Amino acid sequence: MSENNNSRRDFIKKASLIAGSFYIVPRHVLGGKGFIAPSDKLNIASVGVGGKGIVDVNGAWNNGSENIAAICDVDDRYLEPMAKKFPNAKIYKDFRKMLEQEKGIDAVTVSTPDHTHYVVSMAAMQAGKHVYVQKPLAHNLYEVRKMTEATVKHKVVTQMGNQGGSGDGVRRFTEWYQAGLIGDVNRVHAWTNRPVWPQGIPTPTEKMDVPKELDWNLWLGPAKYRDYNSAYHPFDWRGWVDFGTGALGDMGCHMIDPPYKALGLGYPSEVECSMTNAWAGKFKEGYYPESFPVASMVNLKFPRAGKPDLKLTWYDGGMMPERPDEIPSDVKMGDSSGGVLMVGTKGVMTCGVYGSNPMLFPENKLKEAGDKLPITIPRVVGADKEGHYQQWLQACKDGYGKHKPLSSSFDYAGPMSETVIMGNLAIRSYMVRAEKKTPVWIEKYDYPGRKKLLWDGKNMKITNFDEANAFVKREYREGWTL
Repeated sequence: MSENNNSRRDFIKKASLIAGSFYIVPRHVLGGKGFIAPSDKLNIASVGVGGKGIVDVNGAWNNGSENIAAICDVDDRYLEPMAKKFPNAKIYKDFRKMLEQEKGIDAVTVSTPDHTHYVVSMAAMQAGKHVYVQKPLAHNLYEVRKMTEATVKHKVVTQMGNQGGSGDGVRRFTEWYQAGLIGDVNRVHAWTNRPVWPQGIPTPTEKMDVPKELDWNLWLGPAKYRDYNSAYHPFDWRGWVDFGTGALGDMGCHMIDPPYKALGLGYPSEVECSMTNAWAGKFKEGYYPESFPVASMVNLKFPRAGKPDLKLTWYDGGMMPERPDEIPSDVKMGDSSGGVLMVGTKGVMTCGVYGSNPMLFPENKLKEAGDKLPITIPRVVGADKEGHYQQWLQACKDGYGKHKPLSSSFDYAGPMSETVIMGNLAIRSYMVRAEKKTPVWIEKYDYPGRKKLLWDGKNMKITNFDEANAFVKREYREGWTL
């Protein structure tokens, strides 16, 4: 112990002689090798501090229990209000410079558009920083798999930002199923009202001036270059395949989480989809492969040892599954954002977004049993959704391999995100077309991608339609490959 104390004194003495070389003294140095004092504040950097990033910064700050050491955003319109709230934080536009210069950072929150989740998160993990990343984990299947592997390789604490995963509703939902209240389940439905932004639209052709506050090149990151247009930034990027993951990517990690946890699902083995048509004029079908569809339905199949395969159907754009006979006509399924339905041999369970308001049917038989069922899964301490952040913060202080299980660490969030993004692979494969004109005044299309896709999860490959494998990963713009 005295040897550790001497080392710390020597470090502090040397640091005072080279003031300015380090902005922050790393906690692991002050605490000695392998020691992290629970009472210390974490030094946190936040990348992406507008929109959902505002919530994530405040969640990581945790009412002052932690230190926001650096904030980073490509748009000054988001940086300025955060700089006022955290005047001692260092300000950056480029996360790469931030990670290079701020050596004392313990953890990083990533709240950027989906297409930059991977490059920011991987750079942080490679630098040994714990990470909290918004959902879905990344933009494509390859990125998600690499991020899942990186948490073990670099021994960092991870959490995905599907905050409802730390709520009581998801846990109660799981306890009901595990207690056998609805019997065996092999059919699941999940749905959302999203998109609430434009989708199924043509790519804009108008060239706009880049706002003076925005570094457009940094915003594009690894995506191929295109001219700035307000159709992409600040919010509507979700609907474009180069930047977002559509309605499924936005809400899938919230809606699919309750059944995924309760049923202990893994990688799907099959996926197929259907979607709405778009029209560009009389007898002319619109073809907008750079934009996700207005609405879609995705069917996923999961193999299960010793049980029949489970089928999960996703609906977006306002579509919903058929109401089971067990649920009375005057009972609302889900909530305004969407819902989940699990159909069992003895009854059904349903809930809203984040696992909210879980219900059992037929009610007269199951409600009393559900209410009396004891709590078997530990609850996450923390007010409302703040517990999701607090759980991650405490795990960062405890250290990798020493912390309690998290609600959405990458070992769980990775396969679940792959399930979500697998649906988008099917959607994009569906839009692979061979144009035909018969007769000449009507444009007709063949849909070679409109088929069931068979997935080899271990090798990350579609085995029966090679064209679909183009969407497993993507080419990075020069200068952005890790």
